[in-house]
Amino acid sequence: MRGGAGGARSCGGSGARGAARREAAAAAEHPSGILSSRAERTHSTMMNADMDGIAVEAENRVELEEKTRLINQVLELQHTLEDLSARVDAVKEENLKLKSENQVLGQYIENLMSASSVFQTTDTKSKRK
Repeated sequence: MRGGAGGARSCGGSGARGAARREAAAAAEHPSGILSSRAERTHSTMMNADMDGIAVEAENRVELEEKTRLINQVLELQHTLEDLSARVDAVKEENLKLKSENQVLGQYIENLMSASSVFQTTDTKSKRK
């Protein structure tokens, strides 16, 4: 059994020491002496995550700007609707006032016409006799 366990250790070991040995061996084998491919993948993954995070932030910013624009548009339309509603109420009120004034003026004109001899109906047959 010792041979089996010893054999595993000779291939790089286990745990943190083994990982460090494997990375050192990979760096030594790499022609340019740069970090192991595992470290490169980790760095690449982190860069991709950063790029994805930036893309998500930009998308969120665009969505937030669109929501803000729509909210402002809705508020502006609400104010316009309130203004139009107030204007309709004012026109209705003015219309009722003018109708009432027209009735008064119509009655006044009728009274003037009835009091004036110019507008009196005449019986031409009775005058000739």
